[in-house]
This record gives sequence, C-alpha cells and structure tokens, in this order.
Amino acid sequence: MKKITHSLQLIHITRMLSKSFLVGTLATLGFVASSIVSSSKADAQTPSSVDNNELVQYSRALLYIEKSRIQAFDEIKKISGGKQLPEIVCNEPKSIESLSPRRARDIAQKYCQRSQKIVEDNGLSIQRFNNITLKLRNDASLKRQIHDELIRLQNKPSSP
Repeated sequence: MKKITHSLQLIHITRMLSKSFLVGTLATLGFVASSIVSSSKADAQTPSSVDNNELVQYSRALLYIEKSRIQAFDEIKKISGGKQLPEIVCNEPKSIESLSPRRARDIAQKYCQRSQKIVEDNGLSIQRFNNITLKLRNDASLKRQIHDELIRLQNKPSSP
C-alpha cells in the first residue's frame, strides 16, 4: 500500500513540477518576445495562421530561449548582488544600459544575441516569431496548441 501511495505522490510531484515550468515559460513569453524584437517593429498586419511546423519551431525556440533567459538572469542577479533588476528588452538599449556593472550589460547583450540565433536556428525569422507572438495574445486556440506542444517537447527525452 505504501508503495502505491509513494508512486502516486511521485507522479503528482512530477506533474506539478512540469506544470510549474510550463506556466513559468508561458508567463515569460511576453518578456521573451519583447526581448528579441529587432529594432524594426513587427508588421502591424494581422499575422497569418500558424502551421504545424511553425508551431513546433516556435515552441522549441521558446524552450531554448527560456533556458537561456534563466541562466542569464541568474548570472546578472549574482553580479548585481541580488538587487532588483530592471526589465531587459533587447530592442530598447536603455534597458540594457541601466544594468550595472558592465559585465551584467555584456551578459544581457549576449542573451539577446543568443535569443535571436535560437529563433533563427529553429527555422523562424525574427519577424515571423514576433508575428506568432502577437497572434498568440488574442488566439486562445493557438495558446492551447503551444501549451500542448511545450508539454510534448518537455516530455521528450531529448528536450532542451
């Protein structure tokens, strides 16, 4: 009986951790999208629909970017002595310039460059990534699809 209860508790904890990571990933989606926007703004036109391939590419890019963001944030926080950090938006130089010391700014700049490369390495242009992000804000169905894909990718043995 104890063995079954223990197994159920482990399954519950695993699911809870997976959901927590997913919620954190989705919560930082807005931050991530704003942090990799190139200096030119995304088209104001309504983004076209997202095909299955793009959905996978977008979700995979999000997971890698989130991993990179956490690493950069931890490094900057350590360097900054644990003080409250300003919001870092890659296409707003003032947000990076406000970081102190210089090493923190360098880490933020590398994170921004790495995020752009991650998007491109996953088969999307920065503009298309941003268009999908804009569409995601108002499309509950797309949000659900990305949520499901993030879970699927996290449960794969070779996930980021």
